[in-house]
Amino acid sequence: MAQGWGGGFGRRSLLRGAAAGSGVLALPGLAVAAPALVRGGRPSAAWGVQVGDVTTSSGVVWVRSDRPARMTVQTAATESFRGARTWRGPVVGPGTDFTGVTALHGLPPGEQIHYRVLLADPDDPRRHSEPVTGTFRTAPDKRRDGIRFHWSGDLAGQGWGINPELGGYRIYEDMRRRDPDFFLCSGDNIYADNPITERVTLPDGRIWRNVTTEEKAKVAETLAEFRGAFRYNLLDENLRRFNAQVPTIIQWDDHEVHNNWYPGQLLDDDRYTVKDVDVFSARSLRAFSEYFPIRTLRPGDGDGRVYRVVRHGPLLDVFVLDMRRYRNANSPDRQTDDPQGILGAEQLRWLKRELSRSRAVWKVIAADMPLGLVVPDGAVNFEAVAQGDPGAPLGRELQLAELLRHIKHRRITGTVWLTTDVHYTSAQHYAPERAAFKDFEPFWEFVSGPLNAGGFQAVKLDGTFGPAQPFIKAPDRANTSPAESPQNFGEIDIDGGSGELTVRLRQEGGEVVFSKVLQPGRVGQ
Repeated sequence: MAQGWGGGFGRRSLLRGAAAGSGVLALPGLAVAAPALVRGGRPSAAWGVQVGDVTTSSGVVWVRSDRPARMTVQTAATESFRGARTWRGPVVGPGTDFTGVTALHGLPPGEQIHYRVLLADPDDPRRHSEPVTGTFRTAPDKRRDGIRFHWSGDLAGQGWGINPELGGYRIYEDMRRRDPDFFLCSGDNIYADNPITERVTLPDGRIWRNVTTEEKAKVAETLAEFRGAFRYNLLDENLRRFNAQVPTIIQWDDHEVHNNWYPGQLLDDDRYTVKDVDVFSARSLRAFSEYFPIRTLRPGDGDGRVYRVVRHGPLLDVFVLDMRRYRNANSPDRQTDDPQGILGAEQLRWLKRELSRSRAVWKVIAADMPLGLVVPDGAVNFEAVAQGDPGAPLGRELQLAELLRHIKHRRITGTVWLTTDVHYTSAQHYAPERAAFKDFEPFWEFVSGPLNAGGFQAVKLDGTFGPAQPFIKAPDRANTSPAESPQNFGEIDIDGGSGELTVRLRQEGGEVVFSKVLQPGRVGQ
């Protein structure tokens, strides 16, 4: 699949770790200096390629160079690249940490697209990199063609980073082998507030060994440190190979910045020299925009939008929420009037409007936080939607009640909620006959994760929207390492003939631990 992995990682970036251990993880060479200091030779794209936000006819290609370079993308129907189409991309440089994206359009629907990226010296196009190749499928424009995708989140959390002795981020290889049409990453792509140390002692005395970098040796504060936190994950060969085959729909959550952050917060954390979280969220959003291919964000555009809808043909629309950037402050959350809530007024209007416009059979609402799970923030405050009061909606629940009422009265069918955040996997069914608030149609919420982070015990359910939990699989103690607790991902299959949607909750290795079949256009299931 993707080529050109050798060389290009700076010695300054990779300081130490277990790279010299078992040799399971093949890290690139370390002989080249940091990108800004490179002189001579040809550009290199050792960090691989990615594609994001793929539709029936479009997608966004990402690459990172080791020096200033002109990005060019070629697409074709075959690996021979006969009759290739050429897309002229930007000149990448230090302003975007040498990353760049090129938007593709006019692609054939439901087809396998092969692409390759070249990086050329802006002053001498004859000096160009070896091509880095990848492939992806565009969304089908006919209902008869089915869809498979995966979702999960939570990567490099709680100090559990890339461990070569265990094969690195092995779960990406499990997902790649199942060949999904795309991957929905539901947030916490980095843990900017969780440093990665060289070694951690497990409860049974074993040693967990991390690959470490200068930027990940401390909490992220500067733009360079946030960039380094996003770049850290790309040291993993499994992830780079996955990126070259599987497109991504990306969203963010709190650990892109700081645990449980909200706009306007002043941090009570001695590790930080600056306490204003808005400073860090702006820097993180810029780095996030530089390291992922997103249609609504462009490198350096700190005012861009993370929330969006990605249309995947007649069977599926994916509504990607941002439950972080527009929320009110975490609190006991017992307000009887709360127009800002967890989405903000404008995002809620957008979501109601776009759901009403959608003609897709299934409408997946990708939430970076769960709905009916009680996620605390300290002793008295709450982090997600629910606050543990099983009665009528209060606080952020008021926005959810408004949205669910809208879905019912506009007769919007096929809504399914997917999320991560809590570091275990579960299924919740919400029904008005069990609820304090009854003006909604039943729906399902499925939780997966983590990808490579600590596992945590289950949290309580809030009865306001009548959740029942037919399945839950969670560790019995806090922060179990990926060596002790299987990591999780979810899988959705939509049948092109019947329109049935099958949810499978899988754990590392691919084992199915729960499955549920949903029928299209039916309420009350």
